Amino acid sequence: MDLCPRCAVSSAYPKESNMADYPNPSGRQRRFGNRDDERAVAIDETDSLIASNKVEGTAVYNHQGERLGSIMNFMVDKRSGEVEYAVMSFGGFLGMGQEYYPLPWDILDYDTEQGGYVVDLDEADLEHAPRYEASSEPVYDQAYMTSVQGYYGL
Repeated sequence: MDLCPRCAVSSAYPKESNMADYPNPSGRQRRFGNRDDERAVAIDETDSLIASNKVEGTAVYNHQGERLGSIMNFMVDKRSGEVEYAVMSFGGFLGMGQEYYPLPWDILDYDTEQGGYVVDLDEADLEHAPRYEASSEPVYDQAYMTSVQGYYGL
């Protein structure tokens, strides 16, 4: 056993350990790179969980199969940890003139065949939907949440 250089206590694992040799109570897949700088952990997805980096960039379609935009990021409630909105980017060219639409998470359905989210909207609906440009991001407070949810009938 070696001393941990950060905390000066004996480490529980040998210096060149393979984490696959140790029990994993969660049952999730673990994969570690070398000890120097790679500590990537791959966690298998389940039917109800997905990694945030796989949501960002995912296409958003309407029911006619037309691509409306893609998920730029999403907003998480600090207290509950629940996703409240996905922010969809739409239009623009090379980041110029792009608009962002906060879509309540509850209106998005993932379609495995299309490999993206489907919403019951079309471009005409987006003309009046709450949106903003990168230079004028809103304050995501209760009043804003209420107006967005009201637009979508939630």
